[in-house]
Amino acid sequence: MKAKDHYTKGMSDRREPKPKQPHKPASKSASKPVSRQASKPTSKPVAGARTKQNTRTTAPVAEAPRAALGATVSRRASDRIRAGHLWVYSSDVEKLNLPKSETAPALVPVADNRGLLLGTALYSPSSLIALRMVSRKSIDEAEWLTLLDQRLRRAIARRLPLMDAANDACRLCFSEADELPGLVIDKYGPLAIVQLLAKGLDSAAVREACVRVLREELEPKAILERPDPRMRELEGLSAPAVEPLWVAKGAAKKSATEFHLNGLSFHYDANSGQKTGAFLDQRMNYAAAADWAKKLGTTGRALDVCCYQGGFALHLAKVCQQVTGIDASHASLEVAEQNLTTNRAQIKAEVDWVEGDAFQILRDWSEARQSFDTIVLDPPAFAKTKRAVEGALRGYKEMNLRALRMLRPGGLLVTCSCSHHVSWSDLEGAVTSAAADAGRRVRLLERRGAAADHPVLLNMPESEYLKCLVLEVD
Repeated sequence: MKAKDHYTKGMSDRREPKPKQPHKPASKSASKPVSRQASKPTSKPVAGARTKQNTRTTAPVAEAPRAALGATVSRRASDRIRAGHLWVYSSDVEKLNLPKSETAPALVPVADNRGLLLGTALYSPSSLIALRMVSRKSIDEAEWLTLLDQRLRRAIARRLPLMDAANDACRLCFSEADELPGLVIDKYGPLAIVQLLAKGLDSAAVREACVRVLREELEPKAILERPDPRMRELEGLSAPAVEPLWVAKGAAKKSATEFHLNGLSFHYDANSGQKTGAFLDQRMNYAAAADWAKKLGTTGRALDVCCYQGGFALHLAKVCQQVTGIDASHASLEVAEQNLTTNRAQIKAEVDWVEGDAFQILRDWSEARQSFDTIVLDPPAFAKTKRAVEGALRGYKEMNLRALRMLRPGGLLVTCSCSHHVSWSDLEGAVTSAAADAGRRVRLLERRGAAADHPVLLNMPESEYLKCLVLEVD
């Protein structure tokens, strides 16, 4: 239901009504009626004294500054901005008044439908997300670059306590959650990887600012830009340079290295893999899966479904006797095998990798009555839009149903979703329905999200995307 507008006019001019006096009937012997003509004053006004006026004046109310050029957005969008959200969708842009130029401006002032300034946003002319707010004030490019510098330094400072010799990979900047919409920066050992995901960031000045801050705060060996192909198409971003953004003096121009999570070593190549190359958001969940398997005694046979480069599988292999990883990507499994070889000194378990469609393999194995003590489900995002949620929930239910049918009594199930549009209740509902069909009783041990370097901004529900349920299955 639409909220109605409530405007209050002249509150300072309102007077309290005087209570009515009881009516008295006029007496026949009453004196003559009072004349309507105003009586003369009985005394002269004192010189220099102020005389009271019958009219009452009200001090003018200061209005918010009005935006002349820029974007005018709908009431719905302006309410969201005032509540702290940072996105305006193209469908909520009611009017654009931009300076004439062959290229769209990176920054535009944003006003509500009354012309009141809401702030300044990064502008994306071809994206579904047309505006990303960066300030509640009107700012120019120089002021924006100063803000970028300050906010990026603060973001890095928040991450430094999270890193040590056992964990030298981290998300340094998480877009809107760090007040830098569209900017993602990850650290993998000595390499820093920059992703620009918004058209308004696609400039040499922004890249130079990022490089300067990263050099001063971290002293990396190299800084590289890695585009997201899908976002590059949606945002109309320019093709990134083949050469690194910066390389330390005397360092080799390389895009591959090793990084560490929870004491395990992982191979990294900036020219391959998904996201910026690895899934740093699952770091704490990797460790939690191994810890719960140890606590519950489910350390016999473990299965990691959609294992990618072996994050969960290798952590489980430290405590389990046998681990199998499944993934559809042959290249990812090759990296997983390299990671296994690198960490063999810490891993005594038998580990094997199976390439193929996870749904088909789970269906075949469950029908063949395969059994496991621990199963991890970490599929890719099934729902990238709201319209895809219904189909995604069918996928989550099917995957969890097959896993539940293969778990031994007392087994551990760690099931994940990285779809923002799939809520906690959606995911839990899919698992509950699967448990009913499988005839299993499921006990919730823990709800987990992304690691601390991927903070959730409460004003931006989209920043809470990763959901992880740790379950004991009777």
